[in-house]
Amino acid sequence: MKRIINFSVLIVVFAAMLIVGCKSNKTKLPSGETEVSVPCSGPGFYTDNKVFRANSIGESMDLVTAKKKALTNARNDLAQSIQTTVKTVTDNYTNSTSMDKKEQLEQKFESLNREVVDQTLQGIKTICEKPVQTKEGTYKYYVAIELSADNLIQEYKNRLSADDKLKVDYDYEKFKDTFNKEMDKMAAQKNGN
Repeated sequence: MKRIINFSVLIVVFAAMLIVGCKSNKTKLPSGETEVSVPCSGPGFYTDNKVFRANSIGESMDLVTAKKKALTNARNDLAQSIQTTVKTVTDNYTNSTSMDKKEQLEQKFESLNREVVDQTLQGIKTICEKPVQTKEGTYKYYVAIELSADNLIQEYKNRLSADDKLKVDYDYEKFKDTFNKEMDKMAAQKNGN
């Protein structure tokens, strides 16, 4: 009987230590600050190795205008993220492909990047949207969008294969491999690895 009581006490003490330990891991905010939860944002809405994602907020006296602002800002953020990633991929790809034609190849890819990003943004999906009305009577529209990395790389393949000058210097598998490595790096950075 004594062993059962001692064992029960041990379990209670252990549980209390776990609870105290979990509470002490929470980050305390500075005095006067309150944590804000923003709809359509956070880890579930980060770019990963499968999709590019962006989110934004639009505010206006009119709900439709708030939505347009949010979507426009999110599309711009998405386009910028894609262009930055593809520029890095292009630099890495051209560096590993041909030294003598590097500058010429980079210029062709840069022009192609703009065309492909403009074209592929038409394929974005809205993955979250939350319209709200503020105390002041204005509207806020929270939105998150995404674009499949596979769709983007397929569009590059189609465009590069159609360009006779680029087709000579282009190796799709090498380009795709370089692209996938960059997407993995970006996902790891977002996850803090």
